[in-house]
Amino acid sequence: MLRVGLTGGIGSGKSTVTARLAELGATVIDADRIAREVVEPGTDGLAEIVEAFGEDVLTVDGVLDRAALAAKAFADEDSRARLNAITHPRIGARTAELMNGAAADAIVVHDIPLLVEGGLGANYHLVLVVDADEDVRVERLVASRGMSEADARARIAAQATREQRVAAADEWLDNNDAPHVVRAEVDALWNERLVPFEAAVRLRSPRPPRPPLIGVPDPTWAAQAERLLARVRLAAGSVGLRADHIGSTAVPDLPAKDVVDLQLTVPNLLDADRISDALSDAGFVRAEGHWFDQPQDDESGPGRWDKRFHYGADPARPVNLHVRSAEGPAWRLALLFRDWLRANPAEAAAYADIKLRLATKHSRDLSSLNYAEEKQSWVDAAFVRAQRWAADTGWEV
Repeated sequence: MLRVGLTGGIGSGKSTVTARLAELGATVIDADRIAREVVEPGTDGLAEIVEAFGEDVLTVDGVLDRAALAAKAFADEDSRARLNAITHPRIGARTAELMNGAAADAIVVHDIPLLVEGGLGANYHLVLVVDADEDVRVERLVASRGMSEADARARIAAQATREQRVAAADEWLDNNDAPHVVRAEVDALWNERLVPFEAAVRLRSPRPPRPPLIGVPDPTWAAQAERLLARVRLAAGSVGLRADHIGSTAVPDLPAKDVVDLQLTVPNLLDADRISDALSDAGFVRAEGHWFDQPQDDESGPGRWDKRFHYGADPARPVNLHVRSAEGPAWRLALLFRDWLRANPAEAAAYADIKLRLATKHSRDLSSLNYAEEKQSWVDAAFVRAQRWAADTGWEV
């Protein structure tokens, strides 16, 4: 099962996207609908709200009067907390029930307006954000919901900012134009990313080999890594001692292959095996027995193969996840190499030169193994210099 979190500000047009995803075959779970269901007449949720806030939060027909409840529940923090304590567990339980009831090969899209505000992105394999310019959103809200322009802008201002949504988004869907435009984007997303991602996670498919193509630095690599690391930490639970962005994409302005290297440090390799399935289910599939699944840019020095290797199953975001034991030296060396390159621009430039030269030499080598083997001699020598730098500067992890 692939879990997709879908969010967007008021007036962004999420309903157009969710409707198209449902047409394509997604299982859509609507958070707002669940929030209404758990307080419908006859539910214990509504009974508890009446007990907490009084009979006057009901209409004459026995239905929840949301305006009357809001006037009481949002009057102070204690009242808000009391309401949340009633509704949130029920919403969570119903959401989990629907998730667990989905087919094993389902692509489950959880439409949740406050995903960004709640910091919930790590719960999903991907986060999709639907967005439109503020003026477009205001125009829609005025036309479709009868809001005044001032009210529409106030509602928009009360939600997460565009910058916060950008930081949370694995996929950004621009919905400024006519509906058919974003529907076409959704179709492409479904066919090129979501369907193959789901299959790779479920089937534990080996990752296709790629040649060593060195590209210009992407300034969003660090933000992408943070989203991925949050998922790794959640899947690893208490077994994970630390999770870090390592490798070339962790060094600002360093040319690199567009593969984000992550490192999860665990107490020992038995622990690594224990969380293997959890990491695979989270989208970081354990590579076993596939020669082309071995990492192509391993910068951890001695003992670099004494680990477990997982790869990102998302076809649009290649990831190497190195799960290393704290009992060995490699986890520390990977961090040292990263920090040394960050602190020494001349060394980073020299490393970039050798990477570019070897990538050109081995551009037709589909497996990248020859590229990696030749580069490793420079990396191993660099570790000696990095260790001296650590001693001179007092560097510590």
